[in-house]
Amino acid sequence: MTKTVLLALDTSTEFCSVALLSTHCADDASSAQTNAPAAEPRVWVRHEATGAVSSTRLLPAIRELFDEAGLALAACNAIAFGAGPGSFTGLRTATGVAQGLAFGLNCPVVPIGTLLACAESARRRDPSATRVIAALDARMDEVYWADYAWDEHLGEWRTVHPASLAAPDALVLPDQPFTLAGNAATAFGERLKAAGVARGVDHEAVPHALPIAFAALRAFRAGRTLPADQAAPEYIRDKVAQTTQERLAAKAAQHAPAAGSAQRARATHASADAADDEGAR
Repeated sequence: MTKTVLLALDTSTEFCSVALLSTHCADDASSAQTNAPAAEPRVWVRHEATGAVSSTRLLPAIRELFDEAGLALAACNAIAFGAGPGSFTGLRTATGVAQGLAFGLNCPVVPIGTLLACAESARRRDPSATRVIAALDARMDEVYWADYAWDEHLGEWRTVHPASLAAPDALVLPDQPFTLAGNAATAFGERLKAAGVARGVDHEAVPHALPIAFAALRAFRAGRTLPADQAAPEYIRDKVAQTTQERLAAKAAQHAPAAGSAQRARATHASADAADDEGAR
């Protein structure tokens, strides 16, 4: 029997999210090759709203989980992290901690996209969610999104459209039933056309360490890992602040009769988030 202990981290949002999995199987490599079902792992989780101070909570939360599980940190076989997209500061936090721990433990890292984590979360709650558009509020009136299809034969997600940045009405939608996962539907309402045609909308399928851990466990068993020195965030957006013209346009939109309180809140949040990330660069 082979024991696998995997730690997963995510600080891409306002939450500090940590999950620890421990599982036994006959042989990880042979299980991956034969697609044999493995025993459901034991799970320990911390998921706390910490705002901009996830970095101060992340290491204590990790220690708490290992203590609760009765496991030594040295037992960890791999460290997964939410690679992005998301808050620039948060992505750097999770990447840096995962890399530092992996160096110290001499174990590999497993970067997992936060949009893939949304798809994984949706399917774990609803097994029929096998085609998923994951869409997250990217602030600055844009959406992070990707399209995934679950391959039952391989037991893994297939990327139909990679993680991208777009206006809320510019997502490329599949010509078959799909589930919409993520918080973009809440943020943009009717402007997100995908919400109106999806077979279902899972507002709760947002970046979280637990779906990251389950996706990473499959990747680890299949050998899809990286050495610690190759850990890197996936930003998608290469711009963290609006131009003067864009800020003036956003201000004008705030005062338009149809703007609504939700749009004003997003504009305010965008400026604060951009300033925070810019200052941390």
